[in-house]
Amino acid sequence: MTPTEISVTPGWRDVITGERLPRFALICVGVWLNAAETMMTATIMPSVAADIRGYAWFGWVVAIYLVGSIVAGATAGRLALRLGLKRSLAVGGVTYAVGCAAGALAPSIGFFIAGRLLQGIGGGWVVGLCFVAVTRLFPQGLWSRVISTLAAVWGVASLVSPLVGGLFAQAGFWRGAFWLFAAQGVLFVAAAAVLVPPPGADEEARPSGRISIPALATLTASILAIGAAGLTRGVATSLLLAAIGIGLLSLFLMLNTRSAAPLVPIEAADPRTGTGAGLAVTFCMCAGTASITAYLPALLQTLYGATPILAGYILVSEAMAWTIAAFLVASRPDSKLWLRIGGAGVTLAMAAFALIVPRGGLLLMPICTLALGASFGVFWAFNIARLVANAPPEEQAIASSSSPTMQSIGTAVGSAASGVIANFLGFGHGLTPERARAGGFWLFAAFVPLTALGALAAWRISQARFDPATLTPETRR
Repeated sequence: MTPTEISVTPGWRDVITGERLPRFALICVGVWLNAAETMMTATIMPSVAADIRGYAWFGWVVAIYLVGSIVAGATAGRLALRLGLKRSLAVGGVTYAVGCAAGALAPSIGFFIAGRLLQGIGGGWVVGLCFVAVTRLFPQGLWSRVISTLAAVWGVASLVSPLVGGLFAQAGFWRGAFWLFAAQGVLFVAAAAVLVPPPGADEEARPSGRISIPALATLTASILAIGAAGLTRGVATSLLLAAIGIGLLSLFLMLNTRSAAPLVPIEAADPRTGTGAGLAVTFCMCAGTASITAYLPALLQTLYGATPILAGYILVSEAMAWTIAAFLVASRPDSKLWLRIGGAGVTLAMAAFALIVPRGGLLLMPICTLALGASFGVFWAFNIARLVANAPPEEQAIASSSSPTMQSIGTAVGSAASGVIANFLGFGHGLTPERARAGGFWLFAAFVPLTALGALAAWRISQARFDPATLTPETRR
């Protein structure tokens, strides 16, 4: 059975049958490396800053990783076409491991940030290529199940990686955490060399083309401007940087459509197509909910006296709900229904946050986070499967890697927009209960229209003509 064939009655047993089981495990490990290392780093950063004097650079430690991850993710599909999946995974894994080793050896914050850039580039390649591997190594009928499992990996990382980081920090050996992930990166490369088959004749025949340097430079400048907008305290400066970043992002999409070797599918800028609608869902939903991760824990601590651990686990409950919901619906045949329910659910959950966070009390918070996570869980994998299936065959590798890349871009845009709103509300001068109450409304209400656009895009991609089960070359438009 080839990766693009549709199984008659696909089930979970088909995912772990024969040679698919170790390949499935390899993909899960690749996603784990990126998810767990990111959250682990957030936990140990106070120890890192105390040791190498980096308190003033907290924001850039996160931002530079995001820049590397997005730029690498945008080139992952093109890398797979040029080098083949097997060698591309090796390149990504080695870059990631070297970045982790650089972080472990860092004598100064500048060296540490350089290591974070390499970690971001390697992690972006690995994650993007893992999504390519889903579509290359598994039949199309199993895509939604495998992608649902990747959501579970993120959920497990949300719970486990802060504990790992905390143990290393408590032991006074934060560098050991990076050595641990460097070793995992090396093992990932070794496993990929054994488990990933060499490129087939159809893969070798696909031209890779030359990457457009202007398009790549424009995307990089866009992410830098957007990231800086979220780190700048001045409202006017933040607005200007955000506008520049969004403008450059639009320019990137225009340059991408004219490139002989596009970094994201050419249809990414056209929501009338299945691929464009699917990527619009990804962007709008991630940008529209980024304020939850950025500000909800701080708001709960300020307004209701929640401890950092309690606030953190309320936030983590979203990932757990996402994981459980994804498993429950992965075997359901009616993806159309779940796409529509999930899109509407995310919008309603954001509206609920705006109404409940300022005055609703701490007991209602888990209801909101669980509803948001479950809404994402019921439609996310179906959306990715559809956007990839609707891409032309020669662009499916690029479409696969574009999904996590667009997720990161959306998160960066949403985080920057949240930072602008927070600056406007005076968060930079201290988070008082009055400011937290105002922020508890506007940091969520302002993004409801964006999630509503995402829900409309989800409704569009749910249409029968975009269903992978009935897709034909004539309807792939």
